[in-house]
Amino acid sequence: MASLRRRRQASPTVDRSAVRGDKAIRRARKRFARRQRARRWLAWRRVLAAVLTLGTVAGSVWLVFFSSVLAVSGVRVEGHQVLDPLQVRRVAAVPTGEPLATVDLGSITARVQALAPVKSVDVTRAWPDGVRIAVAERAAVAVVERDGAFHGLDEEGVVFRDYPSPPADLPLLRVGSGTRADALAEAASVVGVLPADLSSRVDYVDVSSIDTISLRLRGGRTVFWGSADDSANKAQVAAVLLDQKASTYDVSVPGQPTIRP
Repeated sequence: MASLRRRRQASPTVDRSAVRGDKAIRRARKRFARRQRARRWLAWRRVLAAVLTLGTVAGSVWLVFFSSVLAVSGVRVEGHQVLDPLQVRRVAAVPTGEPLATVDLGSITARVQALAPVKSVDVTRAWPDGVRIAVAERAAVAVVERDGAFHGLDEEGVVFRDYPSPPADLPLLRVGSGTRADALAEAASVVGVLPADLSSRVDYVDVSSIDTISLRLRGGRTVFWGSADDSANKAQVAAVLLDQKASTYDVSVPGQPTIRP
């Protein structure tokens, strides 16, 4: 018994506070390790996201600008009546087979705009693989007779189409071989403002120069118009004068009209 008491007295005493401290240190170390792993994973996630984003951008750039997936395979022409769509496509010269994103729309627009019947044009990309060409054509306001041929003339004086015979609903312009384009534009301005009752009496419009324009009426009478200046007043004066019997009516100066028997 004495020896047992001596062994118990000789056994070390356990320091409970030290044990608790060791446990707290181990827990702190574990929390620190978890935080470190979380930080490393967050950093890798950011790197991975950046790599994926860069890959997506690079893939998109390749797909749009370099691959044949979004290459031009067709051209759609809209708004044409006078123009042949095949002619528009031929003049437009859209580079089929090239990436749609790299097609030079400005050059296509300039080429199509050069066609005489085209007043304006809008060229756009029609994703995923087409080009759309929308044309606004000129509208004829008169017909020009030259060397036995009949040509449509728009309000700007641009000759842009041919007719086999003069349309009944358009006034006819007769011009000389030396008549300039500005005189045609002036005549187009005149016929564009003629009221319907006066326009219906016109057999043809004689155009010699920019300020020598005359209306030849059915029945042989002539209205000397001069230039297109003040045409609205000239039309009102002519409507009054035509009630008087005469062969020639001069409204070139609407404030001082004259008539000749």
